[in-house]
Amino acid sequence: MLCRMTVSLITGTTSGLGLATARALLDRGDQVIAAVRDPERATRLLPGVEARRLDLADLDSVRTFAGDLRADHRHLDLLINNAGVMGMPRTLTAQGHELQFGVNHLGHFALTGLLLDLLAAGRDPRVVTVSSSLHRKGELRFDDLTGATGYRPMVAYNQSKLANAVFGLQLHRRLIAAGNPIRSVLAHPGFTRTNMQRAGTVGANRLMLRLATPLIAQSAARGALSILYAATADPVRGGDFYGPSGPGELRGDPKLVESSADARDPQLGARLWTVSEQLTGVRYALESHSL
Repeated sequence: MLCRMTVSLITGTTSGLGLATARALLDRGDQVIAAVRDPERATRLLPGVEARRLDLADLDSVRTFAGDLRADHRHLDLLINNAGVMGMPRTLTAQGHELQFGVNHLGHFALTGLLLDLLAAGRDPRVVTVSSSLHRKGELRFDDLTGATGYRPMVAYNQSKLANAVFGLQLHRRLIAAGNPIRSVLAHPGFTRTNMQRAGTVGANRLMLRLATPLIAQSAARGALSILYAATADPVRGGDFYGPSGPGELRGDPKLVESSADARDPQLGARLWTVSEQLTGVRYALESHSL
């Protein structure tokens, strides 16, 4: 009897961590769906990938993508919420959300919710949300999520990465309460050489990263190891968080790491969930009234 091919969806696969992760999953025999702004580039870089257009900065694009995917696929085994932007000057999404919060968190919140039933039909289904060690410096400013006052690029980035961690753990709680088989897992890549440092950061942050990256940062292939472990390893449990094992979690082989107290706060998780539903218009189909 032939084994069913694992269907894996990754956002942001045309460079950096997403590209390295997609290559590793293709090498192990997965059917990989690349959710990207430039499908032609993804196809050139990743022969054999199923490339589909997705712009996480536009919630209409997220809905269109999810609808088209549902028309063509009956199940999804793995969703890796990887795409992101970092340290950008203040910019708004198509729906008027601050770009980093909109792309890194809201777009992935909406995408995951719209694909939840496909994941529930998958084999050993998992959602891996890529956060950052910088989530520990983040604060959710519910009174100004658009950054209208006192915007600072890296403060907004840290907020978005905290939102990723809060979301991943709150999704885990809700899945457990609903008896849903999907596992929600977190991962972070440590300090990894990607084009985010070159293209996204501004001012002093750009100079600091330009100097530190060649000396400290690991390759994208090494940075992707924590993501791949969270996505594929047997011991992984829902609610786990994986990052590099080296000093400061900057580099090294994957290990179980700890999220911040804010990330683990159920009340903060419930508040972010409610706000995210309001901002995206996406409500998750989970049979639970306890959270």
